[in-house]
Amino acid sequence: MLGLTLALGEGHFVGSAMALPKLPPKSEVVRFYGENGWQRIEQWPVLIDRLQGQSVQTKLASVNAFFNQLRFVDDIDVWHVEDYWATPFEFLGVGAGDCEDFAMAKYLTLRELGVPDDQLRLHYVKYIPYDQFHMVVTWAPTPTTPPVVLDNIVKTIEPASKRNDLLPIYSFNGSHLWISKLNGTGREVGESSRLSLWENWQQRLENGTLRDPRG
Repeated sequence: MLGLTLALGEGHFVGSAMALPKLPPKSEVVRFYGENGWQRIEQWPVLIDRLQGQSVQTKLASVNAFFNQLRFVDDIDVWHVEDYWATPFEFLGVGAGDCEDFAMAKYLTLRELGVPDDQLRLHYVKYIPYDQFHMVVTWAPTPTTPPVVLDNIVKTIEPASKRNDLLPIYSFNGSHLWISKLNGTGREVGESSRLSLWENWQQRLENGTLRDPRG
């Protein structure tokens, strides 16, 4: 589960135009995650192919439902560390992850499907009923349009105005970082490359790095 603070580093941003990376070798996936893990990973590009040319609303609903089939499990129980941002290949391979794994997999998939980066944000929030830090994706077609929330706790897509159970802290996308409100407003405080965990996630995704959950 996410902690309150993220390490901030200098670093560089890998690229604001996200794209689905090449599938890792089947033999490596099966060695780490088994045949079921490979089958889950194979379904990701199938989903993307099926949604090409569909409406944004269809893309949002289908991507949200696809990843919400996976199990929520804390990092310590999957990766044996307190905080690990799994790539979508690792998340699908294991078949489980915590909130940032759900959110970032949805974000990357929507970017691959052509949803503009300036319409999407990854929101770091506090989920009030559990008093826990949490991450969700929001989408709004324009800066003045109230956004909707893609979440793995409340599995239906809801307007942010109805999510009184979320207390926003900050948000980011492929290029920017905001001290944020859930309704899409907020004060920009820099580039998203300041988030070292975000940058590390992108580098591992680009390199096709897979982590063995057995340690």
